[in-house]
Amino acid sequence: MLKRLQFLTSGESHGKGLLGILDGLPAGIEISEKYINHQLKRRQMGHGRGGRMKIEKDQAQILGGVRHGKTLGSPLGILIDNLDWKNWTNKMSVEPVNEKINPVTLPRPGHADLAGVHKYEFDDIRNVLERSSARETTMRVALGSVCRKLLEEIGIHIGSRVVQIHDVKDELKYKLSPKVMNETADESPVRCLDKSAEKEMVAIIDKAKKAGDSVGGIFEVTATGVPYGLGSYSQWNNKLQARISTMMMSINAFKGIEIGSGFKSASEFGSKVHDEIGYENGKFTRYTNNAGGIEGGMSNAQPIVIWMSMKPISTLIKPLRSVDIATLEEKEAHKERTDSCAVPAASVVSESMLCITLVDALLEKFGGDSMNQLKSHMKSSAKY
Repeated sequence: MLKRLQFLTSGESHGKGLLGILDGLPAGIEISEKYINHQLKRRQMGHGRGGRMKIEKDQAQILGGVRHGKTLGSPLGILIDNLDWKNWTNKMSVEPVNEKINPVTLPRPGHADLAGVHKYEFDDIRNVLERSSARETTMRVALGSVCRKLLEEIGIHIGSRVVQIHDVKDELKYKLSPKVMNETADESPVRCLDKSAEKEMVAIIDKAKKAGDSVGGIFEVTATGVPYGLGSYSQWNNKLQARISTMMMSINAFKGIEIGSGFKSASEFGSKVHDEIGYENGKFTRYTNNAGGIEGGMSNAQPIVIWMSMKPISTLIKPLRSVDIATLEEKEAHKERTDSCAVPAASVVSESMLCITLVDALLEKFGGDSMNQLKSHMKSSAKY
């Protein structure tokens, strides 16, 4: 669904590292490894993360596409080493090894394991679980950080907050800029703004962990400063909500997306849903934002508001029933090192995916091979 950008990630969870390439960026974006690493650190935070986060200290190495602190317009390449590789050198060796490696043969319910071994005709589930692991999202955050920097240079900002973990909800209403939202949420162990709900969320995560279980949740992602007309009503694959949904729903364990009032609008009369239009100080305004910043497949200059639902993590400390793919015996599913909750981290991953999507739509609409050209084109034709 990307029109101007392309990105690829490569690497296994316990392999040597992760590779990423992002192509189609304009020249002149000011970017540094320090900026990217700040976003990577945000992804590693959150109550309920497992032991892996104590091992990995994700650090991006820019391998190409940047010179003297600015993008060149050529493909941007990033490498992130897996520090845990030293403990997996034989199990995950690229070359054949003489040591006997015991295969993983007990698929986990809810994971890619069973479908993956059937699809690729593997007899070892590790060939599936290493790539289907959420470790891959580390590189998405790294690549998305470069797009975030572009957006910040033209006044578009993206933030997120957790609104629910398991059955605990933050039901307060907030009017915060994405910057303040992130600064406040990042101070919370669960990225929740309501301190009362935060305590309950921490408690339910601890309860799940003690029981060998996991919990999911819901979070909100917001973008401000978006001009009119990103996306288009003219064709199905040009609609902005379709492009955002494709990118968001590609993230591990995501099961639902709402834009604006989402499913709630289905139970309301149209008069209560559609955002009435006003005109003040030379601009069209809205009295509400139930559309979540998107109408008719296009941005309407209001904040883009997205709600994402994440299921509980599939790998459980106390595993569910399964069947051995080698012996067909009924046994408990495979146990892998895991988190009991990754909803706070997932909200940060979603920010990066929205960054990539919006930059792609901006470049499609306004064009420009350099940041100066993009800014000039937007100055002459962008409407807010």
